[in-house]
Amino acid sequence: MTAGNHSTVKEFILAGLSEQPELQLPLFLLFLGIYSVTVVGNLGMIILIALSSHLHTPMYYFLGSLSFIDLCQSTVIIPKMLVNFVAEKNIISYPQCMTQLYFFLVFANAECYMLAAMAYDRYVAICNPLLYSVTMSHQVCVSLILGVYTIGVVYAAIHTGCMCNVHFCHLSVINHYFCDLLPLLQLSCSSTFVNELLILCIASLNVFIPTLAILSSYIFIIGSILRIRSAEGRLKAFSTCSSHIMTVVIFYGSAAFMYLQPSSVNSMDQGKVSSVFYTIVVPMLNPLIYSLRNKDVSVALKKMIMKASL
Repeated sequence: MTAGNHSTVKEFILAGLSEQPELQLPLFLLFLGIYSVTVVGNLGMIILIALSSHLHTPMYYFLGSLSFIDLCQSTVIIPKMLVNFVAEKNIISYPQCMTQLYFFLVFANAECYMLAAMAYDRYVAICNPLLYSVTMSHQVCVSLILGVYTIGVVYAAIHTGCMCNVHFCHLSVINHYFCDLLPLLQLSCSSTFVNELLILCIASLNVFIPTLAILSSYIFIIGSILRIRSAEGRLKAFSTCSSHIMTVVIFYGSAAFMYLQPSSVNSMDQGKVSSVFYTIVVPMLNPLIYSLRNKDVSVALKKMIMKASL
């Protein structure tokens, strides 16, 4: 099968995280457990927000969307990754590889901007509480969420379209646990200058634009918090942002380490470890962070458990 008459490679082999036989079963059990927690946590968060009427606010609409993104991103990557731990060779066909790459990029890009939208929501809630219901109306929330997914779809289409024009060598072992941009480009027999430039430009946009929006929001938020007279009020205001800050630091830090290094410096083995954080660890931690550190979510969860037990 050919891809636009540019590639004669029909399939790839995913090298996975480790080639040591004694680690395959422990890693399989570890990531199976992580995936189970991720699915239960994110799906539970989506259901909880949908069924709890007092969580039908902009903040939780964004949180529900983030949970959906994390659930989908994990499902795109981890099931195929688990095969690598039990199969002698983890083979993925060319169309499957491009499909996995596309959907991974959709949700990875969407998460970058969803975190920025959540920071803007916290800015409005803390700095302009009297105008919150007007500024963050249902129409505005829907527009922001649709905008986030549109950016993800457009950026993913650009990257995947350019990747389909790459001529791959017959050496088709991808030094990664999923089809990602940089490991695929290492297999190219043709020039990858345009692809690498595109990765650097879009990755820079995905890091710096949302980061600028987040930092700007938190500068105003911190200023507003410091003007609150009571210590209890300051603590309450900060607690609504602390979970988001933790997620932002882990996600953007690991993503920037992977994509903002020159290809000559980037080590794919280091890149694998970095990728584990923003593709697997963050989607698992997000629902735990927001549920354990959010009083409204905890109360809603307790009410749902009590209703289920009756």
